[in-house]
Amino acid sequence: MTPYPVTGKVGLVGTGMVGSSFAYALMQRGLANELVLIDADHARAEGEAMDLNHGLPFVRPMRIAAGDYPQLAGCEVVVIAAGANQRPGETRLDLLQRNAAVFRAIVPQVVAANPAGLIVIATNPVDILTQISIEIAGLPAGRVIGSGTILDTARFRYLLGEHYGVDSRSVHAYIIGEHGDSELALWSLANIAGANLRDFAGTNGRSYDQAAMDRIFEQTRTAAYEIIKRKHATYYAIGLGLLTIVEAILRDQHTVLTISSPIHGSYGVDGISLSLPTIVGRQGVEGVLALPLSDAELDAFQRSARLLQEWLAQLR
Repeated sequence: MTPYPVTGKVGLVGTGMVGSSFAYALMQRGLANELVLIDADHARAEGEAMDLNHGLPFVRPMRIAAGDYPQLAGCEVVVIAAGANQRPGETRLDLLQRNAAVFRAIVPQVVAANPAGLIVIATNPVDILTQISIEIAGLPAGRVIGSGTILDTARFRYLLGEHYGVDSRSVHAYIIGEHGDSELALWSLANIAGANLRDFAGTNGRSYDQAAMDRIFEQTRTAAYEIIKRKHATYYAIGLGLLTIVEAILRDQHTVLTISSPIHGSYGVDGISLSLPTIVGRQGVEGVLALPLSDAELDAFQRSARLLQEWLAQLR
């Protein structure tokens, strides 16, 4: 097995709004020593590199440059955010045919240049593109991961925090399954300070209300559509989500994140990538947590997996 590099070097393929938001967040956090930007529109990557470099006097020093695939050699992690944008009214799965072709061209070049690094997939539909990328890359298990429901989980926690009047970082709740329409909330495990949501009363006087909880989940599930209606794309929050994944890798944090990775038999699901709370560190996926799902949650999770398997079968 090729030794894992410890270089502080990060690669980014795709410098659209998601990729550039991640690059900007990475530069501000001061995590990396070097960032290589790659885009089919090389001039776009050069422009992003120039703009970011002009901000370096305000942050921790690092090297930022536009390049091509050979310059990815030695990266600890490469984030792939390339692909077609989601159009207004278009589901994530509608993007499948267009973006699968893009990934069949990109992933082999990333692996050829940097066989020892990790790959993080950000492009939608992320679960299927993660599964495709894993099969194309041929890397050891756990070295290709998708951003999964990390953003959905953040949206869920934010909305719950707003309802109860607490910091969203103090809300412990997960969205699992597909990053998309069939995702589900783990209501049975959601808590604030260890108290189940049904038993928690915020200082704002709000307590558990089923109608409010239903609205919160619907707002979580449809958030991307609502944002796309208004500003045509979502990118700031997922840029920060990608930063969180990359930080867990570079700092070997063993952080529990709802990233997308292959499921092999857990909860009656096999042979598809989707999201469960997962320990993420320097080696990528270090373990998928076995959580006690309710019967309804298990059924919904299996339905989500079947939907993704059907789309993957159609693609093949």
